[in-house]
Amino acid sequence: MLFLLRLLITAVALWVATQVVPGIHYSGSPVALLGVALVFGVVNAFIGTLVKLFTLPLTILTLGLFALVVNAFLLWLTAQLSQSLGFHFQVAGFGPAFWGALVIGVTRALLYLVLGESTARNAS
Repeated sequence: MLFLLRLLITAVALWVATQVVPGIHYSGSPVALLGVALVFGVVNAFIGTLVKLFTLPLTILTLGLFALVVNAFLLWLTAQLSQSLGFHFQVAGFGPAFWGALVIGVTRALLYLVLGESTARNAS
């Protein structure tokens, strides 16, 4: 149940990014957006963990700001993998990926806040 809630929150955050950030487009069905959210979760869980580990010194050196660049790269990678899987999720470049990752992060945080502290604690 928690997995589905997290997947739904991520899908909503991705949808918000497509509505707010120019350069991020999605032209599929709402159900297929759950597939994009799943790809996003897998990319963050496996590739994101490795990239964040290897870039940790640079992230510390920049007081955490480089984490925004890493998140932008992970969103761009999600778009590339989603395209190859037949989902119609596109990110036009680094700028939209950067702002999209920021919007997704803020949206997810707000949704966890609205859904309650216990949901946020269990989801992290």
